[in-house]
Amino acid sequence: MFKPLGGLLWSLLLSSLAHGSPLAESQPHVLGARQSCNTASNRQCWTSSFNITTDYEAHVPETGVTRQYTLTLTEQSTWRGGDGRLKYSAMLVNGQFPGPTISANWGDRLQITVINNMRSNGTSIHYHGLRMLNANTQDGVNGVTECPIPPGSRKTYTFLANQYGTAWYHSHFPLQYGNGVLGPIVIKGPASADYDTDLGPLVLSDWYYGSVFEIAHRVNNPSNPFIPNFPGSPPASDNVLFNGRNINPDGSGGTYTRKTLTKGKKHLLRLINTSLQNAFTVSLVGHTFQVVATDMVPIKPITRNHLFLGIGQRYDVIINANQPTANYWFNATFSALPCGQSDNPYPAAIFSYSGASSASLPTQRGVAPPDSRCAAPERDYSPIISRSADVNSFAPTTSHTLNVDLTIDNSQARVFWPVNNSPLRVNWQEPTLRYVANNTLSSVPRSRNLIQIPGSNTLTYFLLQNNSPIPHPIHLHGHDVMILGSSPPLADPLAETQIREYNPNTDKSTLKGNNPPRRDTTMLPAWGWLLVAWRTNNPGVWLFHCHVGWHVSQGLGVQVLERLDALRDGGGGSLGTVEQNCGNWAGWYPGSTWKQDDAGL
Repeated sequence: MFKPLGGLLWSLLLSSLAHGSPLAESQPHVLGARQSCNTASNRQCWTSSFNITTDYEAHVPETGVTRQYTLTLTEQSTWRGGDGRLKYSAMLVNGQFPGPTISANWGDRLQITVINNMRSNGTSIHYHGLRMLNANTQDGVNGVTECPIPPGSRKTYTFLANQYGTAWYHSHFPLQYGNGVLGPIVIKGPASADYDTDLGPLVLSDWYYGSVFEIAHRVNNPSNPFIPNFPGSPPASDNVLFNGRNINPDGSGGTYTRKTLTKGKKHLLRLINTSLQNAFTVSLVGHTFQVVATDMVPIKPITRNHLFLGIGQRYDVIINANQPTANYWFNATFSALPCGQSDNPYPAAIFSYSGASSASLPTQRGVAPPDSRCAAPERDYSPIISRSADVNSFAPTTSHTLNVDLTIDNSQARVFWPVNNSPLRVNWQEPTLRYVANNTLSSVPRSRNLIQIPGSNTLTYFLLQNNSPIPHPIHLHGHDVMILGSSPPLADPLAETQIREYNPNTDKSTLKGNNPPRRDTTMLPAWGWLLVAWRTNNPGVWLFHCHVGWHVSQGLGVQVLERLDALRDGGGGSLGTVEQNCGNWAGWYPGSTWKQDDAGL
């Protein structure tokens, strides 16, 4: 039987957690934007004062423009999706899947009103990848930064687009985005290589015809797993959709998503994996990808034949249309390892050159890329804006090690993914920021997995160790993390039984501290370790969790509290806004049919 550790708050006050001297305060230096110089022959420039080398954590070209969007959430008992098949318990944004693209320029202000017209669910909308610098109250995480928005209510999120690139929005109510509550975000800005045309987002999503809530009941039940003798295992997805469309696996309906290329031109494509369970390796037959951004971090251009795309990850890539005029398959393939499968074994979209027949399919299937083993070769991704960490000063201690495990609680007949022996569970009615506002952090329950980081503007290190054969895409809100190192992926983790813990005697030499890759979502290998670091320059309570929907629902996450004094002083936004919708939620929830039975996220 699982037993949580005692205590009320993980208060990590040891100096070994936050290494190094305090760094300069990070506040955006807001400057007025001038006429754009961003052209096909000079994408590195944005305005006369801002370009690809501008440190976006310190300088923002505030435009004075506010872009307003309204996202209306509805649910339908059955809905015919973009592959021609009925989906049960579909939850849509503005009547569509994926939801509409939220688009803005670097330095614009976004004002997004979310209207919950669903019948039986609360909701909150998180803006995955946007740092919400000094705007923690707008992060959109029910039970952490706010109470859920109940049916019949609305909330308006307002924040500055401090950075640029590709992100996405999704519900943080349990598993809800797996039923459809998600959409892409594009913040336009400079790029590290030139291109002619922005093709926009290509959203990859695993798709389940049944309600993911019903599927979760079986995933959570250790006595009836989808994979025999593997408690907590999910089913293969029924399909994989590209911008909401595909043919269905039996070929009886649906249409392929198509993107158009112009011969002789270079095209920017924004790849987003919005799946609940599936990771992909993507490739375009006959073409390469010039990668210019990992998540929302611009990097020095690097060419790849194929890309591993973990859940929540994004890549901005440039495709050179230098092949004969024809149609080409854009393929998504799966690893043989446990990071997702589908009943559609060959999910694909079509990239067509202008002038190619729109009625014909590509003729070349292409060569399957090597098995990614659920990991990406991220070490070679070099951010344009350099950051560094002293890897020699890091020594693993229990105070900054997060151990991940798979646990079965026989008394509850439930599967959990605890962190340091404690599965995360929030309380929708008592968001963590309310404890901050009321100065009652000493009474935060242990089940909130709250970690308080001391000091400000210091480098904070976390070592994650995975005592299971399942890899995990780990996402940090409010920051990009420096990926200092990780254990190599195993050829067959299901055949292993023992974790490969970080060993400073043998592993320290493999770490990269000088301008390591950065992104907000990265992979924790099966039976392995991951070492990350970030600078505590953003006051708030930030969720740090696995982005497999089933796993975070089963407790795989912690909350990180940084710069408490600044947060109390309004450095994360007005704490008074935390109470918005709490009264409405308190009035609606007691009479609701569905009650919280998981982590609440």
